[in-house]
Amino acid sequence: MSDLALVRENLERRLPEALEMLRQMVEINSFTGNPAGVNRLAEFTSECFAPLGFTAEQVRSTNPEFGNHLVLTRPGTGEKAIAMISHLDTVFPAEEEARNNFHWQPEGDRIFGPGTQDIKGGTVMMWLVLGALRDHAPALFEQTTWTLLLNSSEERFSPDFGDLCRSRFRPGTLAALVFEAEGRAAHQSLMVVARKGRASWRVTVKGRGSHAGGKHAQGANAIVQLGLTLQQVANLTDYSRNITFNVGTVCGGTVLNRVPHEAVAEGEFRAFTPEHYQRAKNGLLALAGPGAVRSPADGYACEVAVEILTESRPWPRNPGSEWLHSFWAGAAQEAGVNVGQQERGGLSDGNLIWDAVPTLDGLGPWGDNDHCSERSADGKKLPEYVEISSFVPKATLNYLAISRLAQAPCAVTCTPSA
Repeated sequence: MSDLALVRENLERRLPEALEMLRQMVEINSFTGNPAGVNRLAEFTSECFAPLGFTAEQVRSTNPEFGNHLVLTRPGTGEKAIAMISHLDTVFPAEEEARNNFHWQPEGDRIFGPGTQDIKGGTVMMWLVLGALRDHAPALFEQTTWTLLLNSSEERFSPDFGDLCRSRFRPGTLAALVFEAEGRAAHQSLMVVARKGRASWRVTVKGRGSHAGGKHAQGANAIVQLGLTLQQVANLTDYSRNITFNVGTVCGGTVLNRVPHEAVAEGEFRAFTPEHYQRAKNGLLALAGPGAVRSPADGYACEVAVEILTESRPWPRNPGSEWLHSFWAGAAQEAGVNVGQQERGGLSDGNLIWDAVPTLDGLGPWGDNDHCSERSADGKKLPEYVEISSFVPKATLNYLAISRLAQAPCAVTCTPSA
């Protein structure tokens, strides 16, 4: 039997244990806003990796509303290190899971449930791959320092996790490998080499209130001005540059017999490259100032204010990510699978760390419908699921690529590609 066949046999043998581990993870509600549940999952995850020689440390989030980040470490005898990234939280409150009867539910090759794909399945993938390395590449496994970093609040804004990762990337770290689910294009597995950056924003319009019947002309309607401004915001979307703006929430006014004095909207924009991101940001901020809506009585103008609330920088294409992808492309040829790459519009922890060490994403299993808990009777709406049959092939690919990576010379620079 070939070495590769032995690895696959190992993974097939250990898959039932991995799926039982996943079941227990999924049955722990770890909604970002449930810090007790997030911390319970951190404790269980620590127990899962302890037999592989990992020691656990829980690190408090800087946001007291979130649970603890988890760091699992296994020091090696050599100088090289590899980091693996996952997260603990999901987007599903316990009430939503109960309302939609959304729980661990195997159906054929699919397992439905909160976090099966995003990202508890990815954490289990890490366990499978590390176990195969221990069993079939013991010297490499012992020589390499392995650092597993799991974010407690990836589904929310958590820049402190990026700082934590950077503080734990020891010299000689070859890569940060992010175990979000892989992409798919037909029968091709897609690794992620770039992600859009995202900024959330708020537009506030200050108008002038007045009696809607007796002194209508005295007023400057903040809601009307906000409507005009939001159309300008929407027009900043530029698909040719992969710049997208989304208006998420709108509120304004108080009662129907008053010309509204204030209106507020919040939303986000995204872009792949730092240049296009800055272009989008500049365009948004330029909308601040006196508005077009004025009081007919004296010309009093509404005032438009624009704020950037949070920012996650773009992860652009860069030599470091391309270098890492080459190991997966080479391993794919050996494993007889089809691998490609993609730029993904959604964020991951890769946005926080790509410029610290070479970063590659999409190393988890295949699934779909992440962030969805609803199921319709006609089957047109299905909740999140992971495919059982995707685990072993992807774990085999990861094993081969990481084996090659761990024997590589020092990592290349992460400077973005032109």
